[in-house]
Amino acid sequence: MIIRKSPRLVAIDGDAVVKEALRRIELPTRRKFLQRSLTLGGLSLLTGCAIVDEDSVENALMKVSRFNDKVQGWLFDPRQLAPSYPESMITRPFPFNAYYREDEIRQVDADSYRLEVTGMVADKHAWTLAELQALPQTDQVTRHICVEGWSAIGKWGGVRFSDFLARVGADTSAKYVGFQCSDDYYTSIDMPTALHPQTLLTLTYDGAQLPPKYGFPMKLRMPTKLGYKNPKHIQAIFVTNTYPGGYWEDQGYNWFGGS
Repeated sequence: MIIRKSPRLVAIDGDAVVKEALRRIELPTRRKFLQRSLTLGGLSLLTGCAIVDEDSVENALMKVSRFNDKVQGWLFDPRQLAPSYPESMITRPFPFNAYYREDEIRQVDADSYRLEVTGMVADKHAWTLAELQALPQTDQVTRHICVEGWSAIGKWGGVRFSDFLARVGADTSAKYVGFQCSDDYYTSIDMPTALHPQTLLTLTYDGAQLPPKYGFPMKLRMPTKLGYKNPKHIQAIFVTNTYPGGYWEDQGYNWFGGS
């Protein structure tokens, strides 16, 4: 079906190999892997870049990654649900994962917490934790898939993000939703993923208040995305047409990050 749509997309299979490699290997190794396996000439043909030094290699890799983003976005079906599981399959304990050690987890005060909402939205008031908890809640038992190669099943509860965006009057024709976190992490997602029925503003884990190690007071849970796209300790949400990037994405990780 892809080939019928456009003969130029024959190259997608090769890019899919690149994408899988990006999931599994560290950034320094990735540069060597792609230079050796695709060859500099191959990158040049794929991207139209003149490969003459490390900066031009990085530019070529970024173009390939952005091409992957477009293809993944084109293939994404906002009606397709990720698998769900019985509670008997929950991974206990659910792994902690961040770009810092567990003893460096950010502590957020529940009473003073305010969720800022800005950008292309009608209602820009800052939400208290109590206000968020008073919204209709749902839960899911889904698999978290990490770019490092491991996965774990957890039970997440909270506010369906599409409902929250509707509540604040978000312009859903906008391209991106961005997130800023109390641990200085940041990321962004496409609007179709934001509106996906399994995308949650998570407030609980396994039936209890979300623990700090899993992102208290709130994290975004998206079983359709890899783990690094699921920000924890969210402090601000903004809707925009300007590409916001992300902590890992700005270092070369694929932006769409589909699982």
